Amino acid sequence: MSVKKLKPTTPGQRFRIVNCFDGLTNCKSEKTLVKGKSKSGGRNNVGRMTMRYFGGGHKKKYRIIDFKRRKFGISAVVKSIEYDPNRSSFISLLHYEDGEKRYIVTMEGFKVGQKVISGKNIPFSIGNSTFLSDIPLGTNISCIELKPGQGAKIARSAGSFAQLFARDDKYATIKFPSGEVRIIMTTCMATIGIVSNPDHQLETYGKAGKKRHIGKRPRTRGVAMNPVDHPMGGGEGKASGGIPRNRKGKPAKGFRTRSKKRYSDRYILQRRKK
Repeated sequence: MSVKKLKPTTPGQRFRIVNCFDGLTNCKSEKTLVKGKSKSGGRNNVGRMTMRYFGGGHKKKYRIIDFKRRKFGISAVVKSIEYDPNRSSFISLLHYEDGEKRYIVTMEGFKVGQKVISGKNIPFSIGNSTFLSDIPLGTNISCIELKPGQGAKIARSAGSFAQLFARDDKYATIKFPSGEVRIIMTTCMATIGIVSNPDHQLETYGKAGKKRHIGKRPRTRGVAMNPVDHPMGGGEGKASGGIPRNRKGKPAKGFRTRSKKRYSDRYILQRRKK
């Protein structure tokens, strides 16, 4: 994929960098794998606003993605590579030999007509999904399970991947995109390859209206509020507000919020980079 910088014909286009989407196929979504998606606008079940700065945005439909890849031993053909408004990566429509259709997260290097398969004793090519016990060390992997049969949880966004470092009988050591090193059971599954659309990080919105299309409303700074509305509000002139914190009073920007008794601490060998 590639990106292009638009000519500044209007103020909103001046800093705009967009994705060319040149690798996508021009086709409609598979109707059997699409369902409606409603919006809350930040309101709860009685209509009260519980989340600020939500609302509006373009309508979306949810594409049902197969994150488990538990259709073992049956090869599938990539029929199309499509845009998904619900995620930063692209998605691929698979046609299995038995006639079933499923969406999966597209890997970098996918081509229409390519064959993919999941299970044990499969070739180690891009897009194939197998257990961590069978993947060669040093391989770039993505869409990784944290618990066996749970479905992919790690390295699903555009351009992300992890690396398989070491392995013993029960656990595999994996370095995550954040820099964290963690052990995961070798019975968990992962997909070989890097997630598609790595140029997503180069895109810029260029104008506030693009943020509104996504469904995000303008955010008010805490220091611009009154003391009754935010701990950092009030003061004469441009008061800094002291230590950065949220409106509940919890410090931010450097304050650790992770619980010291979290069950998964035993699986983390090295913390992520600050």
